[in-house]
Amino acid sequence: MSQPLITLDFLDTPTLPAPSVDAATHAHEPSGEVRVNPATRTGRSRKLYLESYGCQMNFSDSEIVSSILFDEGFDTTDSLDQADLVLLNTCSIREKAEQTVRMRLSQINSYKKRKPGMLVGVLGCMAERLKTRFLEEEKLVDLVVGPDAYRDLPQLIAQVDGGQKAVNVLLSREETYADITPVRLNSNGITAFISIMRGCDNMCSFCVVPFTRGRERSRDAHSIVREARELVAAGYKEVTLLGQNVDSYKWAAEDGSEQVNFAQLLEQVALVSPELRVRFSTSHPKDITDEVLHTMKRHENICKYIHLPAQSGNSRVLALMNRTYDRPWYEERVQAIRRVLGDDCAISSDMISGFCSETEAEHQDTLSLMDYVRYDMAYMFFYSERPGTLAARKLEDDVPLEDKKRRLAEVIALQREHSKQRAARGVGRVHRVLAENFSKRSDEHLSGRNSQNQVVIFPKKHYKKGDYVDVLVHESTTNTLLGEAV
Repeated sequence: MSQPLITLDFLDTPTLPAPSVDAATHAHEPSGEVRVNPATRTGRSRKLYLESYGCQMNFSDSEIVSSILFDEGFDTTDSLDQADLVLLNTCSIREKAEQTVRMRLSQINSYKKRKPGMLVGVLGCMAERLKTRFLEEEKLVDLVVGPDAYRDLPQLIAQVDGGQKAVNVLLSREETYADITPVRLNSNGITAFISIMRGCDNMCSFCVVPFTRGRERSRDAHSIVREARELVAAGYKEVTLLGQNVDSYKWAAEDGSEQVNFAQLLEQVALVSPELRVRFSTSHPKDITDEVLHTMKRHENICKYIHLPAQSGNSRVLALMNRTYDRPWYEERVQAIRRVLGDDCAISSDMISGFCSETEAEHQDTLSLMDYVRYDMAYMFFYSERPGTLAARKLEDDVPLEDKKRRLAEVIALQREHSKQRAARGVGRVHRVLAENFSKRSDEHLSGRNSQNQVVIFPKKHYKKGDYVDVLVHESTTNTLLGEAV
């Protein structure tokens, strides 16, 4: 048994409990979730314990890391007692995420004193920014590896085995890990994630992603379609295409014979099988095109759900955030979604309350934008300054904390009402649901999602996980639809 002091009790819960969509489909924001890779038992000589924090991109990267180290003689374990190597795949997008990882490292180091041979490392977004502090000042870890250096893990581990500290946080303009087949340890065997691009070029003033994950680069379209085919052959029924900004995906063959944009890639994946549902996240409002919307309309198996982060409803604040669009532009993109895909297409958002110099009137603009769009769900936070960002260097974090918290509470309260209203639209309708798991409350009920990413719970009868089920919904809550298979 693990020592009692090694717990996950300190982890934060999401700002809005039990959101109306699965947080796993949101690629770049922290979900308040931590995942421990489950155990493999293939007789390999060393054991890897891997915890992943924050966003789906991190969870996807951990599958790549597991694959690389599996080939190097590591089984995974879900018990610290058995671990020879402990890796934390970290998120740096919010201050709370860093505090969480720091607390966890302190716990693990207390445990390591009882097991001196254990190696401890930090992966991912915190690596570059905090490498010196973690390795030299606080001496919390043995190795630090950035998100573009996972191929170097075997050499870095050998370096630590030899008694040295090891670090590689170099960012790459080419690395996409396209040739590595992820070990899908956290999958339910029904839904999977395909990383189609890495990095971000948008340089939003509040965001650390361009500094922690580097510049945008798109993965070879053929490798993406091949991975989707392999997943279908293995019995998977749904894929989510992941990227910091999927709409800016653009791949070209080296000889110039072929170019693929995101709408074209989306169609290629949808054509792999009519039984394969396709989702994607995240969309930047400046990039989502009518071509993408019409592609979604043409293919029934492309889910009618778009994550379209607004961040603010005020044009001046959006300019300070360097979002490169204003409110009228955002509203026009929402109108385009409604025009092409109809009112039933689900739209979700991110909202930041209390950004630098935001006034009360500008906060009211955010509330009015929410009333205009009526999001199905949203990820909501108050602003926390991230070191190294443009906002930290150029803008004053001058909104009092109590005002940030009050404004956030107002945003959350309004979103709860909108989520409830949007969910109620589903009552009395038949929804095509992909059964993904048993309900959390009863093994006699199955839980799945409809095209709009709403959770639907229904009595299992003779159905099983992986089935598509037509469910007549008779009741809704803020976050969930309840019904009967028909």
